[in-house]
Amino acid sequence: AKPKWLGLENEMKLVGRGVSTCATCDAAFYKGKKVAVVGGGDTAMEEASHLSKFASEVVIIHRRDTFRASKAMQERVFGIKNISYIWESEVLNYLEKDSNGEKILGGIQIKNLKSNTLSELTIDGIFLAIGHEPQTSIFNGIEKNEMGYIKPTAESIVKTNVEGVFVCGDAEDYKYRQAIVAAGSGCMAAIEAEHYLNTLKSL
Repeated sequence: AKPKWLGLENEMKLVGRGVSTCATCDAAFYKGKKVAVVGGGDTAMEEASHLSKFASEVVIIHRRDTFRASKAMQERVFGIKNISYIWESEVLNYLEKDSNGEKILGGIQIKNLKSNTLSELTIDGIFLAIGHEPQTSIFNGIEKNEMGYIKPTAESIVKTNVEGVFVCGDAEDYKYRQAIVAAGSGCMAAIEAEHYLNTLKSL
């Protein structure tokens, strides 16, 4: 699966230089700094909550005036003192600054969707939490869920509806999306594949 991006002109250039899609991976780099999170679902709430343990301030930017996240997740985030909110707004541009001869993120330009006014926010990092897209469209005949992730059978979390085809990692996991989880499921899929091949040999 790949993360969804905002599609701004200099976005890919700033990945790893202030633009991220994984708070679990990068939060520690922003200790004592100001960061923003874009999104309004459970993932955005989780990202903001995790970042609040490291950053001095976390600003959540959302296109609507309410979050889509579960009530429990919203209540958890609303209770964190160093998290603030910018409602009914979208990020228009990434603003760059120089750091030791290198261009890094220095801030963002924001558009209020209700008033159409523009403003700038100085931040050190921005985390995009607007969803992921599974790269599974090439696998025809394999059952997928409504989000496009490959659906394992009830028998095993790595078996699919096609005999001899096994799934692991982010092609199936839409919740955790962590390398260690993918590695673990990859190990399980490999064991199942070996068992399947040995079964064929014994026939």
